[in-house]
Amino acid sequence: MSNTQKAMALLIATFDKYAGKEGDKNTLTKGELKELLQSEFGDMLGKASDKEALDRLFKGLDTNQDNSVDFNEFTNLVTCITVMCHDHFCKK
Repeated sequence: MSNTQKAMALLIATFDKYAGKEGDKNTLTKGELKELLQSEFGDMLGKASDKEALDRLFKGLDTNQDNSVDFNEFTNLVTCITVMCHDHFCKK
């Protein structure tokens, strides 16, 4: 597999690892998202334990307002973080 294909497979595997622990295997609940953020992003996003910040992030990701984050909504988060990292490192 190419590096891009590996990255895609890792995104899918990461989403699947956390989705469905509390219900639907195709979506993340707020609790599942919190666990994913803490485990996979660490301090990169600040404090995932900050309830207010997590609520705002969840609401922003949940574009269809179904009170869960699906894979498409999750990839929006990863894409935004990736673009910000790219911009940061390209400026140096």
